[in-house]
Amino acid sequence: MSNPPKIAWIGLGIMGSPMSENLIKAGYPVTGFTLEQPKLDRLAAAGGAVAGSVAEAVRDADVIVTMVPASPQVEAIAYGEDGILENARRGALLIDMSSITPRTSVDLARNAAEKGIRVLDAPVSGGEAGAVEAVLSIMVGGERADFDEARPLFDALGRTIVLCGPHGSGQTVKAANQLIVAVNIQACAEAVVFLEKSGVDLTAALDVLNGGLAGSTVLTRKKDNFLNRDFKPGFRIDLHHKDMGIVTDAARAVGAALPVGAVVAQLVASLRAQGDGGLDHSALLRSVERLSGEQV
Repeated sequence: MSNPPKIAWIGLGIMGSPMSENLIKAGYPVTGFTLEQPKLDRLAAAGGAVAGSVAEAVRDADVIVTMVPASPQVEAIAYGEDGILENARRGALLIDMSSITPRTSVDLARNAAEKGIRVLDAPVSGGEAGAVEAVLSIMVGGERADFDEARPLFDALGRTIVLCGPHGSGQTVKAANQLIVAVNIQACAEAVVFLEKSGVDLTAALDVLNGGLAGSTVLTRKKDNFLNRDFKPGFRIDLHHKDMGIVTDAARAVGAALPVGAVVAQLVASLRAQGDGGLDHSALLRSVERLSGEQV
Protein backbone atom coordinates (compact mmCIF):
# COMPACT_ATOMS: atom_id res chain seq x y z
CA MET A 1 0.00 0.00 0.00
CA SER A 2 1.31 3.47 -0.91
CA ASN A 3 -0.13 5.30 2.09
CA PRO A 4 -1.82 2.89 4.48
CA PRO A 5 -3.85 4.24 7.39
CA LYS A 6 -2.21 4.21 10.81
CA ILE A 7 -3.78 1.54 13.02
CA ALA A 8 -4.13 1.54 16.80
CA TRP A 9 -4.87 -1.95 18.13
CA ILE A 10 -6.23 -2.32 21.68
CA GLY A 11 -6.35 -5.86 23.08
CA LEU A 12 -3.74 -8.50 22.23
CA GLY A 13 -5.23 -11.74 23.47
CA ILE A 14 -5.65 -15.12 21.82
CA MET A 15 -7.42 -13.48 18.87
CA GLY A 16 -6.01 -9.96 18.93
CA SER A 17 -2.33 -10.89 18.70
CA PRO A 18 -2.49 -12.90 15.46
CA MET A 19 -5.00 -10.50 13.92
CA SER A 20 -2.80 -7.47 14.58
CA GLU A 21 0.18 -9.38 13.19
CA ASN A 22 -1.75 -10.12 10.00
CA LEU A 23 -2.30 -6.39 9.53
CA ILE A 24 1.42 -5.80 9.93
CA LYS A 25 2.10 -8.48 7.30
CA ALA A 26 -0.37 -6.72 5.00
CA GLY A 27 1.63 -3.51 5.27
CA TYR A 28 -0.27 -1.54 7.89
CA PRO A 29 1.61 0.41 10.56
CA VAL A 30 0.19 -0.90 13.85
CA THR A 31 0.60 0.58 17.31
CA GLY A 32 -0.71 -1.66 20.06
CA PHE A 33 -1.66 -1.50 23.69
CA THR A 34 -2.62 -4.17 26.19
CA LEU A 35 -2.05 -4.71 29.89
CA GLU A 36 0.37 -7.65 29.54
CA GLN A 37 4.00 -6.90 28.70
CA PRO A 38 4.75 -10.26 26.99
CA LYS A 39 2.01 -9.57 24.47
CA LEU A 40 3.42 -6.11 23.78
CA ASP A 41 6.82 -7.73 23.30
CA ARG A 42 5.27 -10.15 20.81
CA LEU A 43 3.76 -7.27 18.83
CA ALA A 44 7.09 -5.45 18.77
CA ALA A 45 8.85 -8.61 17.56
CA ALA A 46 6.32 -8.83 14.72
CA GLY A 47 7.14 -5.28 13.60
CA GLY A 48 4.52 -3.28 15.47
CA ALA A 49 4.95 -0.27 17.73
CA VAL A 50 4.07 -0.34 21.42
CA ALA A 51 2.15 2.32 23.33
CA GLY A 52 2.07 2.88 27.08
CA SER A 53 -1.65 3.62 27.29
CA VAL A 54 -4.90 3.62 25.33
CA ALA A 55 -4.64 7.38 24.96
CA GLU A 56 -1.13 7.18 23.53
CA ALA A 57 -2.06 4.38 21.13
CA VAL A 58 -5.08 6.12 19.59
CA ARG A 59 -3.93 9.74 19.51
CA ASP A 60 -2.60 9.78 15.95
CA ALA A 61 -4.46 6.76 14.57
CA ASP A 62 -6.63 6.81 11.48
CA VAL A 63 -8.28 3.53 12.48
CA ILE A 64 -8.67 2.13 15.98
CA VAL A 65 -9.39 -1.58 16.40
CA THR A 66 -10.50 -3.00 19.73
CA MET A 67 -10.52 -6.70 20.58
CA VAL A 68 -11.31 -7.23 24.27
CA PRO A 69 -13.34 -9.86 26.15
CA ALA A 70 -16.73 -8.27 26.87
CA SER A 71 -18.89 -5.14 27.18
CA PRO A 72 -17.35 -3.90 30.46
CA GLN A 73 -13.88 -3.94 28.92
CA VAL A 74 -15.10 -2.12 25.80
CA GLU A 75 -16.68 0.56 27.97
CA ALA A 76 -13.53 0.82 30.12
CA ILE A 77 -11.28 1.56 27.13
CA ALA A 78 -13.80 3.69 25.24
CA TYR A 79 -14.94 6.11 27.92
CA GLY A 80 -13.28 8.33 30.49
CA GLU A 81 -10.45 10.82 30.46
CA ASP A 82 -7.91 8.27 29.22
CA GLY A 83 -10.29 6.45 26.89
CA ILE A 84 -10.62 6.28 23.15
CA LEU A 85 -13.39 8.84 22.70
CA GLU A 86 -11.50 11.55 24.61
CA ASN A 87 -8.21 10.99 22.82
CA ALA A 88 -8.88 9.87 19.24
CA ARG A 89 -8.91 12.52 16.57
CA ARG A 90 -12.14 13.65 14.91
CA GLY A 91 -12.83 11.62 11.78
CA ALA A 92 -11.10 8.49 13.07
CA LEU A 93 -12.79 5.14 12.49
CA LEU A 94 -13.28 2.92 15.54
CA ILE A 95 -13.79 -0.76 14.71
CA ASP A 96 -14.83 -2.83 17.71
CA MET A 97 -14.18 -6.50 16.95
CA SER A 98 -15.02 -7.71 20.46
CA SER A 99 -18.11 -9.85 21.07
CA ILE A 100 -20.40 -7.70 23.19
CA THR A 101 -24.08 -6.88 23.58
CA PRO A 102 -25.80 -5.17 20.65
CA ARG A 103 -26.92 -2.40 23.03
CA THR A 104 -23.32 -1.64 24.02
CA SER A 105 -22.43 -1.26 20.33
CA VAL A 106 -25.38 1.02 19.62
CA ASP A 107 -24.54 3.21 22.63
CA LEU A 108 -20.86 3.37 21.65
CA ALA A 109 -21.72 4.48 18.11
CA ARG A 110 -24.05 7.20 19.41
CA ASN A 111 -21.55 8.53 21.95
CA ALA A 112 -18.67 8.39 19.47
CA ALA A 113 -20.65 10.36 16.89
CA GLU A 114 -20.83 13.25 19.35
CA LYS A 115 -17.02 13.33 19.24
CA GLY A 116 -16.88 13.08 15.45
CA ILE A 117 -15.66 9.47 15.58
CA ARG A 118 -17.19 6.85 13.32
CA VAL A 119 -17.87 3.31 14.58
CA LEU A 120 -18.32 -0.17 13.17
CA ASP A 121 -19.14 -3.21 15.28
CA ALA A 122 -17.32 -6.09 13.62
CA PRO A 123 -17.19 -9.27 15.74
CA VAL A 124 -15.58 -12.34 14.24
CA SER A 125 -15.99 -16.09 14.11
CA GLY A 126 -13.34 -18.69 13.43
CA GLY A 127 -11.43 -18.98 16.68
CA GLU A 128 -7.69 -18.81 17.14
CA ALA A 129 -7.01 -20.90 14.03
CA GLY A 130 -9.13 -18.60 11.89
CA ALA A 131 -7.32 -15.57 13.32
CA VAL A 132 -3.90 -17.05 12.63
CA GLU A 133 -4.83 -18.15 9.11
CA ALA A 134 -6.68 -14.86 8.34
CA VAL A 135 -9.84 -16.74 7.33
CA LEU A 136 -12.24 -15.28 9.90
CA SER A 137 -15.88 -14.55 9.23
CA ILE A 138 -16.51 -10.89 10.03
CA MET A 139 -20.04 -9.67 10.64
CA VAL A 140 -20.33 -5.90 10.55
CA GLY A 141 -22.82 -3.31 11.76
CA GLY A 142 -22.69 0.36 10.78
CA GLU A 143 -22.71 2.72 7.81
CA ARG A 144 -21.98 1.44 4.31
CA ALA A 145 -19.38 4.15 3.61
CA ASP A 146 -17.44 3.23 6.74
CA PHE A 147 -17.67 -0.47 5.87
CA ASP A 148 -16.33 0.20 2.37
CA GLU A 149 -13.44 2.21 3.81
CA ALA A 150 -12.58 -0.59 6.23
CA ARG A 151 -12.93 -3.39 3.68
CA PRO A 152 -9.20 -3.64 2.77
CA LEU A 153 -8.38 -4.01 6.46
CA PHE A 154 -11.04 -6.69 6.87
CA ASP A 155 -9.69 -8.50 3.82
CA ALA A 156 -6.35 -8.87 5.62
CA LEU A 157 -8.11 -10.58 8.54
CA GLY A 158 -10.86 -12.72 7.12
CA ARG A 159 -12.49 -14.44 4.21
CA THR A 160 -16.24 -13.96 4.70
CA ILE A 161 -16.98 -10.29 5.33
CA VAL A 162 -20.56 -9.03 5.36
CA LEU A 163 -22.28 -5.76 6.30
CA CYS A 164 -25.29 -7.04 8.25
CA GLY A 165 -27.13 -3.77 8.88
CA PRO A 166 -26.98 -0.71 11.16
CA HIS A 167 -25.03 -0.37 14.38
CA GLY A 168 -25.46 -3.42 16.60
CA SER A 169 -26.32 -5.76 13.72
CA GLY A 170 -22.88 -7.33 13.68
CA GLN A 171 -23.22 -8.18 17.35
CA THR A 172 -26.70 -9.63 16.82
CA VAL A 173 -25.41 -11.91 14.08
CA LYS A 174 -22.42 -12.88 16.25
CA ALA A 175 -24.82 -13.83 19.06
CA ALA A 176 -26.68 -16.10 16.63
CA ASN A 177 -23.34 -17.55 15.53
CA GLN A 178 -22.40 -18.40 19.10
CA LEU A 179 -25.77 -20.06 19.63
CA ILE A 180 -25.24 -22.29 16.60
CA VAL A 181 -21.65 -23.10 17.56
CA ALA A 182 -22.51 -24.03 21.14
CA VAL A 183 -25.41 -26.28 20.10
CA ASN A 184 -23.22 -27.87 17.41
CA ILE A 185 -20.36 -28.57 19.84
CA GLN A 186 -22.80 -30.06 22.33
CA ALA A 187 -24.28 -32.35 19.65
CA CYS A 188 -20.79 -33.43 18.56
CA ALA A 189 -19.78 -34.11 22.16
CA GLU A 190 -22.85 -36.27 22.73
CA ALA A 191 -22.14 -38.18 19.52
CA VAL A 192 -18.53 -38.80 20.58
CA VAL A 193 -19.56 -40.29 23.93
CA PHE A 194 -22.28 -42.37 22.26
CA LEU A 195 -19.85 -43.71 19.66
CA GLU A 196 -17.14 -44.55 22.17
CA LYS A 197 -19.52 -46.33 24.54
CA SER A 198 -20.79 -48.32 21.55
CA GLY A 199 -17.27 -49.55 20.74
CA VAL A 200 -17.02 -47.84 17.37
CA ASP A 201 -13.70 -46.65 15.91
CA LEU A 202 -14.07 -42.96 16.77
CA THR A 203 -11.61 -41.64 14.18
CA ALA A 204 -13.34 -43.52 11.37
CA ALA A 205 -16.78 -42.52 12.61
CA LEU A 206 -15.99 -38.82 12.77
CA ASP A 207 -14.40 -38.92 9.31
CA VAL A 208 -17.48 -40.42 7.69
CA LEU A 209 -19.89 -38.22 9.64
CA ASN A 210 -17.99 -35.12 8.59
CA GLY A 211 -18.33 -36.14 4.94
CA GLY A 212 -22.11 -36.21 5.10
CA LEU A 213 -24.97 -33.99 6.19
CA ALA A 214 -23.72 -34.12 9.80
CA GLY A 215 -20.48 -32.48 8.70
CA SER A 216 -19.70 -28.95 9.88
CA THR A 217 -16.91 -26.45 10.36
CA VAL A 218 -17.22 -27.12 14.07
CA LEU A 219 -16.58 -30.83 13.59
CA THR A 220 -13.68 -30.14 11.24
CA ARG A 221 -12.05 -27.68 13.63
CA LYS A 222 -12.74 -29.59 16.84
CA LYS A 223 -12.36 -33.22 15.75
CA ASP A 224 -8.79 -33.49 17.04
CA ASN A 225 -9.82 -31.87 20.32
CA PHE A 226 -12.39 -34.61 20.82
CA LEU A 227 -10.08 -37.42 19.72
CA ASN A 228 -7.11 -36.29 21.84
CA ARG A 229 -9.01 -34.73 24.72
CA ASP A 230 -6.98 -31.63 23.96
CA PHE A 231 -8.79 -28.66 25.45
CA LYS A 232 -6.07 -26.04 25.20
CA PRO A 233 -8.10 -22.85 24.79
CA GLY A 234 -8.77 -21.58 21.30
CA PHE A 235 -12.03 -20.10 22.55
CA ARG A 236 -12.60 -20.43 26.27
CA ILE A 237 -15.71 -21.74 27.99
CA ASP A 238 -15.70 -18.52 30.05
CA LEU A 239 -16.16 -16.46 26.88
CA HIS A 240 -18.80 -18.75 25.42
CA HIS A 241 -20.67 -18.53 28.72
CA LYS A 242 -20.63 -14.74 28.30
CA ASP A 243 -21.85 -15.05 24.71
CA MET A 244 -24.69 -17.40 25.63
CA GLY A 245 -25.81 -14.79 28.13
CA ILE A 246 -25.79 -12.19 25.36
CA VAL A 247 -27.90 -14.27 22.97
CA THR A 248 -30.30 -15.34 25.72
CA ASP A 249 -30.90 -11.75 26.82
CA ALA A 250 -31.16 -10.44 23.26
CA ALA A 251 -33.65 -13.16 22.31
CA ARG A 252 -35.77 -12.40 25.35
CA ALA A 253 -35.82 -8.72 24.39
CA VAL A 254 -37.25 -9.47 20.93
CA GLY A 255 -39.54 -12.32 22.02
CA ALA A 256 -37.64 -15.17 20.34
CA ALA A 257 -37.76 -18.61 21.97
CA LEU A 258 -34.48 -20.52 22.29
CA PRO A 259 -35.50 -23.87 23.81
CA VAL A 260 -32.41 -25.84 22.77
CA GLY A 261 -30.13 -22.85 23.21
CA ALA A 262 -31.34 -22.34 26.76
CA VAL A 263 -30.44 -25.92 27.67
CA VAL A 264 -26.97 -25.63 26.14
CA ALA A 265 -26.46 -22.30 27.90
CA GLN A 266 -27.07 -24.10 31.20
CA LEU A 267 -24.63 -26.87 30.25
CA VAL A 268 -21.97 -24.28 29.45
CA ALA A 269 -22.65 -22.57 32.78
CA SER A 270 -22.44 -25.91 34.59
CA LEU A 271 -19.09 -26.74 32.99
CA ARG A 272 -17.77 -23.35 34.03
CA ALA A 273 -19.03 -23.85 37.59
CA GLN A 274 -17.07 -27.12 37.73
CA GLY A 275 -13.83 -25.27 37.13
CA ASP A 276 -13.48 -25.78 33.38
CA GLY A 277 -14.04 -22.17 32.34
CA GLY A 278 -10.47 -21.73 31.13
CA LEU A 279 -10.68 -24.68 28.73
CA ASP A 280 -11.63 -24.64 25.06
CA HIS A 281 -15.37 -24.82 24.39
CA SER A 282 -14.87 -28.30 22.94
CA ALA A 283 -14.53 -29.27 26.62
CA LEU A 284 -18.32 -29.58 26.59
CA LEU A 285 -17.31 -33.18 25.97
CA ARG A 286 -16.24 -33.37 29.62
CA SER A 287 -19.75 -32.45 30.74
CA VAL A 288 -21.30 -35.21 28.62
CA GLU A 289 -18.76 -37.69 29.97
CA ARG A 290 -19.61 -36.76 33.54
CA LEU A 291 -23.33 -37.13 32.86
CA SER A 292 -22.59 -40.54 31.32
CA GLY A 293 -20.82 -41.78 34.44
CA GLU A 294 -17.24 -41.29 33.31
CA GLN A 295 -14.50 -40.15 35.68
CA VAL A 296 -13.14 -36.89 34.22
